[in-house]
Amino acid sequence: MAREVFSSRLGFLLITAGCAIGLGNVWRFPYITGQYGGAIFVFIYIAFLILVGIPMLSIELAVGRASRKSLGASFETLTPGSGFAKHKYWMIAGNYILMAFYSLVTGWMLYYMVKVFSGSFGQNLDQAQAGAYFGQMLGMPGVQFLCTLAVVAFSFGVCALGVRKGVERITKPLMVLLFLLLIFLACRSFTLPGFSEGMAYYLKPSLANIEASGLAQTLSAAMGQAFFTLGLGVGSIQIFGSYMNRKYSLYYESILITVLDTIVALLAGVVIFPACFSYGIEPGAGPGLIFVTLVSVFTNMAGGAIWGGIFFLFMLFAAVSTLIAVFENLIGICMDLFGWSRLKAVGVNFCAVLLLGLPCLLGYNLLSDIHPMGGESTILDTYDFVLSENILPLGAMCYVLYVVLKRGWGFDKYLSEVNTGKGVKLPRGARLYYKIVLPLIIAALFVQGYIGIFCK
Repeated sequence: MAREVFSSRLGFLLITAGCAIGLGNVWRFPYITGQYGGAIFVFIYIAFLILVGIPMLSIELAVGRASRKSLGASFETLTPGSGFAKHKYWMIAGNYILMAFYSLVTGWMLYYMVKVFSGSFGQNLDQAQAGAYFGQMLGMPGVQFLCTLAVVAFSFGVCALGVRKGVERITKPLMVLLFLLLIFLACRSFTLPGFSEGMAYYLKPSLANIEASGLAQTLSAAMGQAFFTLGLGVGSIQIFGSYMNRKYSLYYESILITVLDTIVALLAGVVIFPACFSYGIEPGAGPGLIFVTLVSVFTNMAGGAIWGGIFFLFMLFAAVSTLIAVFENLIGICMDLFGWSRLKAVGVNFCAVLLLGLPCLLGYNLLSDIHPMGGESTILDTYDFVLSENILPLGAMCYVLYVVLKRGWGFDKYLSEVNTGKGVKLPRGARLYYKIVLPLIIAALFVQGYIGIFCK
C-alpha cells in the first residue's frame, strides 16, 4: 500500500512544530531566560538552535523522506546491512519512556483546565495553598488515571483515522487555536500592572546574571534547551519526513519549524512574568511554575477562572499536539517493523503506553516511598533522566554519525536529499562541521547532563 502524504505544506509544518512545541517551551524556557541573562541568553539560545537544532531537524527529516519509513525500518531501507539498524531499538524505547510520563502530565493539564475553568480552587490562594491542591491531586491515583486515559484515548483516536483524515485534519486547527490562545494571553499581559517589571526581569540584558551563574553554566543551559526543545534523537520528527513531498528543501523547512517553536517559547514568558510580578508571586521553573505559581496568580486575578482556564487550555493543546505526534511515530514504527495494520498498532500501543505510565502515576502516591535516584526523586524523575540525559543525546549522535560516516548513509546522500526542493540550501562546505563540531557539541551535552545531576 502506498505511503500516505500530507495534503498540504501547512499541515506538515504545523504538525511537526506541534511535535516540537510542548511543556518545555512553557515551564522551562521562560524561567531560565530570566535566570541566565535575559536578552543575552535568548541570543545565545538562538545561536545554538542554528548550530544544533536546525541541522539535527534536517537530518531526521532527510532520513524519513528518503526512506519513506519510520525509525522502525529507515536504516535498513537506505543502507541494507548497515550496523546502524541495531541502534534503533533503544531509540524506539525512548519514545515509550517519553510517552509514559508525558501522557501523565498531559492528564494533569486536563484536570487543571477543568478545575480552573470551574472556579473550584476558590480565590486569593497563596503559593502554599496552591501547592497543597497540587499535592492533593498527586495523591489521587484514580483521578490521575482517568485524566490520562482521556488524553491518551483521544490522541490515539486521532491517529487511528490516518495521517490525512486524523493527524493532519485534527492537528492543524489544534495548532492554529494554540497560537491564537497564546497571542490572546500575551496581549492580555500588556494590560497588567506588573507588565514592565515582568518584562524587565524576563528580557532585560543582564551580564550580572550571567556572571552569577557562570558563563559555562549559561552556555550549557542554552545548548541544552536548544537541543531538547525540539525532541530530537528518537525519530519523532523523522516520521513526518516520511509523509512529506519533495517540493521544498528540508533545511528550509527545518528553519521554519524552529522559528515556530521559538515564537511559542518567547511568548510564553510574555504571558507568565507580567502575571507573576503583578501579584507579587515569585516565578519558578518546572511543574511548580504551572501548577502552583500560576494557579496562585490566576486565583488572585480578576476574572482569573477565565484567564486561567484559557491558559490551561493552551497548555493542554500544546501537550496533546506532542502526544499525537509521538503516538503517530509509535504507530508508524510498529507498522514498518511488524507489518501490522494501523488499527492493530493503535490498540497495542494504547495499552502499552497506559501500562508503562502506571509506575510514574503511582510514584506520587502508592509507591511514593520509592526513590530510584535517591533523595526525594520520583519514578517519573528516573524515566526523565533515562530519556533526557541518555537516549536523546545518544540517539542524536547516532543520527549524526549515520549521515557523516561512509559505513552509514554518507554526507553526499544526505546533502542531496536535504537540498531537494525550493528554499534554503545547505552548502557542501558544512561537511566538516557535521563530521567534527556537531558530534562534539552533542558529546558535551551528554557529559554536562551527568555533571549537572551527580556533581551538584
